[in-house]
Amino acid sequence: MNKRQQATRSPRRRALRLATLATLGTLGMALGMAGSAWAQKYPDRPIRLVVGYSAGGGVDAAARILSARLPAVLGQQVVVENRAGATGMIAADLVAKAAPDGYTLMMGDSGMLITKLLQPKIAIDPLTSFKPVAGAFVSPLMIVTGNDFPARTPAELVTELKTHPGRYSFATSGVGTVQHLGFEMLKQTTGSFVVHVPYRGAAQIVPDVVGGQVPIGVVSATAGMAQAKAGKLRAVALMNKAKLDGADGVAPLADALPGFDVAPRLFLLAPAGTPDDIVDKISAAVKTVLDTPEAATAAAAQGTLRAYAPPAQLRKDLADETARWKRIITDQRIVAEGS
Repeated sequence: MNKRQQATRSPRRRALRLATLATLGTLGMALGMAGSAWAQKYPDRPIRLVVGYSAGGGVDAAARILSARLPAVLGQQVVVENRAGATGMIAADLVAKAAPDGYTLMMGDSGMLITKLLQPKIAIDPLTSFKPVAGAFVSPLMIVTGNDFPARTPAELVTELKTHPGRYSFATSGVGTVQHLGFEMLKQTTGSFVVHVPYRGAAQIVPDVVGGQVPIGVVSATAGMAQAKAGKLRAVALMNKAKLDGADGVAPLADALPGFDVAPRLFLLAPAGTPDDIVDKISAAVKTVLDTPEAATAAAAQGTLRAYAPPAQLRKDLADETARWKRIITDQRIVAEGS
């Protein structure tokens, strides 16, 4: 090819590239407008809210607080679907693989974050397989003891555990739960040694603390307060900093350990790739529901606290919480049961 031919073709190529780029830009604008129109019509059919646990549990109850009230805001029914198993990961797999159109959501919880850390071969990653939609609730935890336990306050508890390493044990609902890792954080922070006694579920912990089979239990604040008010055990400390109705006389661990704050988090997730406009619309609806007195009353009855967070804040919160649990798991050399 001679120089004259090259000079002739070069402007033609530039013009062709510019025309192509203009076409792509127009197409992108059209797709964006179509996506926006789609979001404006959303939702036009019922929405599935998948829960990774059986009906009647804490995560399920929180999901139903939202599902009963979101239809009034969104104009469509929200149906709770229970897919129990593998610490919520069966449900997580289903939702992660669902169409990213806003019609399949998940009520996630902190247990998902911990399960992925303890079992890294699991394909689903709570931080990358989903798009955060809204923080919804936290579930306060309480440290309870028998009535003859030497400590009555958070400061006395810390002193007792540090002074007598190895003397006590603590019960939780299982290895790798927030209850377990939260107490491991307490141990790490105070440099104390307390033996972990993992139970299969929380139902038997309070009776065993009352009966003296185990000196310390980590349970839901609701379960702990019910027995403390009956005089059957002692509510020594709340693990989270937020004030809890009905537990005014129980101080948070943060009184003795500034900054200490542990509570299972409950939040809404959508499949990765769900359009931002739809995510924002759902998130705003969740906030509207959580701001109502009816939602506050329903949450208190279930032993949870409202804790709305918009998508960007929830993304940061989940990343921070994952990093915190990773440090505890690594430092305390915690492994999954059966490993």
